[in-house]
Amino acid sequence: MDTNIVPILGLEFNNIEEAWQYWVGYGRRMGFGVRKENSNKSRKDGSITYYRYVCHKEGVRKPDKRDFKTKKPRQETRTGCEVRMIVRKVNGRYKIIELFLDHNHSLEPHETVHMLASQRNLPKAQGYALEIAEDVGIKQKKSFNLMSKYAGGRANLGYTKDDVKSYLTSRRKRRMVYGEAGCLFRYFQRQLTENPSFFHAYQMDSEEKITNVFWADARMLIDYACFGDVISFDTTYSTNRENRPLAIFSGFNHYRETVIFGASLLYDETIQSFEWLFETFLDAHKKKMPFTIFTDQDAAMA
Repeated sequence: MDTNIVPILGLEFNNIEEAWQYWVGYGRRMGFGVRKENSNKSRKDGSITYYRYVCHKEGVRKPDKRDFKTKKPRQETRTGCEVRMIVRKVNGRYKIIELFLDHNHSLEPHETVHMLASQRNLPKAQGYALEIAEDVGIKQKKSFNLMSKYAGGRANLGYTKDDVKSYLTSRRKRRMVYGEAGCLFRYFQRQLTENPSFFHAYQMDSEEKITNVFWADARMLIDYACFGDVISFDTTYSTNRENRPLAIFSGFNHYRETVIFGASLLYDETIQSFEWLFETFLDAHKKKMPFTIFTDQDAAMA
């Protein structure tokens, strides 16, 4: 499908992905970002029967009850633009049934349109190069700067640091779920076989993918029972291949030696993750609560 053609009513596509790529290409040529607004699916076979594509400035931001707590609110970017393309499935093909192409805002110049969110693209070859760079220990910032040098500047890349971070995070999550998670739980199983006192727990998201993991061996459980009145809790970054926050519960014994009471690999530092972690920690130690906890000033933890 030639993306240089201006959309017209009645134009048909073989599948819904072709319609989306057509809208993306039109947005790139004209100088605006695009979004998928909403869709309908067939109750019979689950196929998409209707899709509404819009300009990235469509609509306005809804009022947020938390605005009074926000110190640096994000700048409003939407203008209520009504540009849209609606396609509907007709006789097995997708036909444009409604069009509105009159923007109420200025369009991006051709030199910068490729950096809009919907127009950015991380090629497979460069994604593979970023994966190799991460595997050999090169930080994301340095690998991004290297790719920028190859492309003749960041403006020529077609993606940003955030795109690189999202790409590598998605890769880590896939590997954690299907590969390394299995190895980790086999290790837990071996520890449990050797000592039934070994404790481990994990949390899963709505897609049944592993997010947070906690464990404490028999020595940790005994140490906490004896020296768990005062504990220290902190998280570290970039100390493992997955760059996941490593949370450590630690303290001192009667010789003033550092002892560990439990450890966890967290998916993120959010309120939900910390709530799960602290509740699991208490479950592991039979609900015994410490008198004092030393932590950092993390707002979510508070």
